[in-house]
Amino acid sequence: MTGNNQLPKINGQKQVAKSRLFTVEQLDLTFSNGEQRYYERMLGSGGGAVMIVPLLDDDTLLLVREYCAGTHSYELGFPKGLIDPGESPEQAANRELKEEISYGSEQLTPLSQVMMAPAFFNAKMDIFIARGLYPAQLEGDEPEPLDVVPWAIKDYKHLLQQHDFKEARSIAALMLLIDHLFPNKLANQD
Repeated sequence: MTGNNQLPKINGQKQVAKSRLFTVEQLDLTFSNGEQRYYERMLGSGGGAVMIVPLLDDDTLLLVREYCAGTHSYELGFPKGLIDPGESPEQAANRELKEEISYGSEQLTPLSQVMMAPAFFNAKMDIFIARGLYPAQLEGDEPEPLDVVPWAIKDYKHLLQQHDFKEARSIAALMLLIDHLFPNKLANQD
């Protein structure tokens, strides 16, 4: 059984909740088969977000360990943040690097765009590889300095086993990086 992939008609939409970070919107929908449903979704920030995989050199990537309120824990991941109004994703990526790891990048390469739980969120995140790092620092909005953790790229499987490296977007970014750096690695394994 296959769907026709015709988008449902939006009969109405209204805001049902709002906080400093999130807006919840209710959609009144009619599907192509006549079924009607109400869906709720969280709206992302207007500009989207970025995540950056900084390469200190050809063999070393940089991670940050920061407090995550959702799990009330410190988690290891890649630098990330929202795109400010008027910024391009590349400008936001370079700013976030300077704020979170005290480096700028001479070369930002787009890696992919990912979404988190698109059934409930409309937020998109652009992932970049950052090369040609140089010392540069901007004051960020973090309440405390972030731990910057260098990691050998060849040891990525050990990183995947770390108890504090569990954020799905960081795992996706790591695997996209590995595929980008070693595109024939899996293709040559029979």
